[in-house]
Amino acid sequence: MDLKNNKITVGELLDSPAARAVFQRRFPMVMKHPLLGAARTVTLEQVISFAQAYVPQRTIQETLNELRRA
Repeated sequence: MDLKNNKITVGELLDSPAARAVFQRRFPMVMKHPLLGAARTVTLEQVISFAQAYVPQRTIQETLNELRRA
């Protein structure tokens, strides 16, 4: 999948069944969050910036690699 230099939106990722499956497998609690729909216009770059405070860099990199293969 083309992540558009991490400028792809959460909405575009969630609309892809393969990308959605990656997120569901790696971050199941996030996928159940009631505000997930409100994040559809947020870019992957913004998510990464926020997530770095909570998620190990290795997990972020592995997730990005999986998304690129999706």
